[in-house]
Amino acid sequence: MSSIQRIDCGPRMSKAVVHGDTVYLAGIVASDTKMDITGQTKDVLAQIDGFLAKAGTDKSKLLRANIWITDMKNFQAMNAVWDAWVSPGNTPARATVQAGLATPDYLVEIMVVAAK
Repeated sequence: MSSIQRIDCGPRMSKAVVHGDTVYLAGIVASDTKMDITGQTKDVLAQIDGFLAKAGTDKSKLLRANIWITDMKNFQAMNAVWDAWVSPGNTPARATVQAGLATPDYLVEIMVVAAK
């Protein structure tokens, strides 16, 4: 049976959970909500890089990404940041939907699953 490792574990959730050779990240939002969609997306992706590194993997091993944005008018700007960040040839299965997030100040939330 595989052990479970929890990273940045809090009373409600962990930022990342490692089970076997799979890394599951929680939905990640921007640390500074005063930024526009471009800034928030860059911040979220930088945080994802950090959590993946803590778990012993990186974006080249992404399996799946779920992206929530508050307004589809920001889809193109978010995609421009995503496309510059994602590992070429290693793009994950992905879904992007418009949704209300925990606070109106959040413009984007991204959750990923990666292999180790």
